[in-house]
Amino acid sequence: MGSDFNQPSETLLAQLKSVVGENGWKPGVDACRYYEDPRGRFSGKGCLIVLPDSTEQVAEIVRLCNDAKVAIVPFSGGTGVVAGQISIDSGNAIIVSLERMNKLREISVDDGVIVAEAGCILENIHTAASQHDLMFPLSMASKGSCCIGGNLATNAGGIQVVRYGNARDLCLGIEAVLPCGSVYSDLSPLRKNNTGYDLRHLLIGSEGTLGIITAATLVLKPVDPETVTVFCAVTSPSDALKLYKGIRKHLGESISALELMSGFGLDLVTTHFPKLNTPFTEKYDWYLLVEAGGPLGTAGRMEEALADCLEQNLLLDAVIAQSEAQRTGLWDLRENTPEANRMGGAFCNSDTSVPISKVGAFIEQTYQAIFELHPDLQINTYGHIGDGNIHHNVLPPNGIAKAAFIAAQPGIIDKVRLAINDATSLYQGSISAEHGIGRLKVQDMEIYVDATKRQALKRIKTALDPNNIMNPGAIYS
Repeated sequence: MGSDFNQPSETLLAQLKSVVGENGWKPGVDACRYYEDPRGRFSGKGCLIVLPDSTEQVAEIVRLCNDAKVAIVPFSGGTGVVAGQISIDSGNAIIVSLERMNKLREISVDDGVIVAEAGCILENIHTAASQHDLMFPLSMASKGSCCIGGNLATNAGGIQVVRYGNARDLCLGIEAVLPCGSVYSDLSPLRKNNTGYDLRHLLIGSEGTLGIITAATLVLKPVDPETVTVFCAVTSPSDALKLYKGIRKHLGESISALELMSGFGLDLVTTHFPKLNTPFTEKYDWYLLVEAGGPLGTAGRMEEALADCLEQNLLLDAVIAQSEAQRTGLWDLRENTPEANRMGGAFCNSDTSVPISKVGAFIEQTYQAIFELHPDLQINTYGHIGDGNIHHNVLPPNGIAKAAFIAAQPGIIDKVRLAINDATSLYQGSISAEHGIGRLKVQDMEIYVDATKRQALKRIKTALDPNNIMNPGAIYS
């Protein structure tokens, strides 16, 4: 399976334009935003962007492309960071953007679900749910621009996985167009359905290689009567996990978010975002942002938990948000970290997961391996420590610009990436936790993913997409 795209004929291009109408397409030369990589590593290509506004239009587009054996690259919000949404090798791609399919079809309070089309922006789903005193738990820094179709296609994680799970765990039903152009429609809010293989779970996380998700039935949750947010200072990542265990003894499964941040990372974000304030007067090496929600009295139980952990020397210091503004201020420190990495010149960004029990050893091993490559590299480590998802962001030595450093150190990006991957493999982890494989990690997939699994995945791909039109080059080499 490769990324060789057949050139579409003028007849096919005319047919596709006819399907979506006069305002439903853009020429490839006039659509720069569909070729942008958020981290600036790649530049996409394409000959036509089509913007269908219905599932029927998506189905007709796919049927036409399948008959002509012309490749499709599905496009959601464009926030993906592994080049899954852009064609980097060929200008013959048909980009299918779901941005006009942005309707909320239904909200059922009794079933606790919302049915949203794939182009719905995640934050708009949050707003719609809040109007019924409900919440959709999936959340991340890009919530104002990412779309639910892409969230599902990559099985996005985000900041509340520890309590609510990944995107996969928050989806009850799927509507999708398969590579042959047929529509699979199962938007029922059923919690139990054992009628054969679960196509919903097969499509979620497939990164557009098995079909195009057009709508989904999403799980809504009650809004907690009380939420408490705490910024803690700890000695090490291992102590952060001990603190998590200590807090859980008091609050159980009500902890919804658990975000590890390094002292270097906190300095980086406050340097590039000077309006953000560090909550402590003293500097520490590691921090843990904790949020819990539950019935009235949750804040009191959190205070008891922190006092108990302080007595056990699991905690150096802590600040509890006393208002929504303070809560937002604490979360801004975490949410602006990816942009601070970019502004600081990060040249390698990882998305790995390891067993929770191995997080501390994994971080130590990674630092050792990276510093052996170059002792003056800077590492900003943060992530969703409660589910073992750690992001290492590697920056040039202080005072050296990214471009100059890369030019002076040929191959350094690949060396650092492989060092992180090797440490991940050593501790039985995954080279992709929540961002997917895309085109960025295809070769890594061949090295670090079990051969039997890879062969099974390719057989599924061949069976459903024999003409290899659905996002060729993503996931598979």
